[in-house]
Amino acid sequence: MSAAPLLVPSTSLSPGREIARIAVPVSLEFTLMLVLNFVNQVVVGALGATAIAAVGFAGSLTFIVILTLGALGSSVSILVARAAGAGRRREMDASVGSALLLAALATALVSVPLVIFAPDLLRLTGASAGVATLGSSYLRLTSLALLPAVLGAVLSGVMRSLGHARSPMVATFVTVILNTALGYALVFGLGPFPRLGVVGAGWATLTTALLKVSILIAQVYGPRRLVAWALPQGLSAWRGVTGPLVVLAVPLGITELAWSGGTFLYNVIFQKLGDEALAAAQIVNTLEGVFIVGSLGLMSATTALVGRSLGRGDAPGAVAWARRLLRMGLRTGVGFGLLYALSTLLLGLLFVRAGGEVRQMAAVGILINSAFQVVKVRNMIVGAGILPSGNDTGGVILGDVASAFLVGLPLAVLLGLYTPLGIVGVFLARVTEETVKMGIFAWRAKRLKWERLAAEQVAGAS
Repeated sequence: MSAAPLLVPSTSLSPGREIARIAVPVSLEFTLMLVLNFVNQVVVGALGATAIAAVGFAGSLTFIVILTLGALGSSVSILVARAAGAGRRREMDASVGSALLLAALATALVSVPLVIFAPDLLRLTGASAGVATLGSSYLRLTSLALLPAVLGAVLSGVMRSLGHARSPMVATFVTVILNTALGYALVFGLGPFPRLGVVGAGWATLTTALLKVSILIAQVYGPRRLVAWALPQGLSAWRGVTGPLVVLAVPLGITELAWSGGTFLYNVIFQKLGDEALAAAQIVNTLEGVFIVGSLGLMSATTALVGRSLGRGDAPGAVAWARRLLRMGLRTGVGFGLLYALSTLLLGLLFVRAGGEVRQMAAVGILINSAFQVVKVRNMIVGAGILPSGNDTGGVILGDVASAFLVGLPLAVLLGLYTPLGIVGVFLARVTEETVKMGIFAWRAKRLKWERLAAEQVAGAS
């Protein structure tokens, strides 16, 4: 079978600029998303600590679904990068169509129970009466937003692997502005909009999620025709396309489930320490997200650049890209970690109604987490970029599951609930988890067989 023309723009950029071409738009996009979450938290924070805790607790449930099913986006982006590097257009089109169909079916199956049983799920998972009351309607609305959110993750991953990282950034920019304005209007009842409180933030999220996925569909399948709509024809074709997709997606989904589930269980531990502790933890996590996304684009750059090299059969090139990205991650981790630490100076201005005790606990958590920002960035590049690109999804599962459920969470229970450290002990447990994970990922990365994988890609293209 002869190779089709290249599916990604041809450039003569330096390695640093090639990384920036993908990483910067992705980081800006996710920065906008996290700034949106942060602004929403500030808006909801005006309603008090219980409102912050309710939105954070409900959001952590939907976060599990988005990350777990979003693994389809990660897996298809790897396959698209490899197909683009080898010029296999038909295979790429069918992979994208299959991923979207599977994502839609899986998300629908998961979101329906969340909508129906929202109050029961919140109470069952440990939410206090006040948090469950405020959070149930918000959970229902954000559960409805899961379908467009997961489809958007798949479409965004496709565009980044094809060298069009700016397109999803544009869609995010438009919807972030709308979400912020609409959320504020619905929470406080401005102009013709009713005052809905916490529920207003949920309606804003659902509305803008639908708008964003509509824009992304137009960008992928519209006039530029980055991808042509196609599904496999026949059972054997379905197996040939969905096999690699599922082989990558299932382990990545398991590891995302483990990571996001672990995050939720940390929130349960914080809730055991009180609504104030849970509110402080939400502030810490949201602010950390704003700064760590400055390095998030390196993960997408790893998937795209390493995947394209492998698709061309260039194993040394794939290794060289991985090393460059790790060096760049070290620099961004230090820089954004410092900015994250300095954000403690803004807590009094941003969270006036949250209370002094909440702000004090949040400041301690920010300082602890900022000291380990470099470790988290490295884990992100290796665990979500290098290992999956090297077909070692088992190493990703091992790192995420073992560090969280054998180290981090047991230590959080011990230090948080059974020592005077309290919330400080939980924060220390989380950074210990990241340190253990870094060691596991480093061990697995040394075992990758790049030459064999590159040869397999060349053989598949012939």
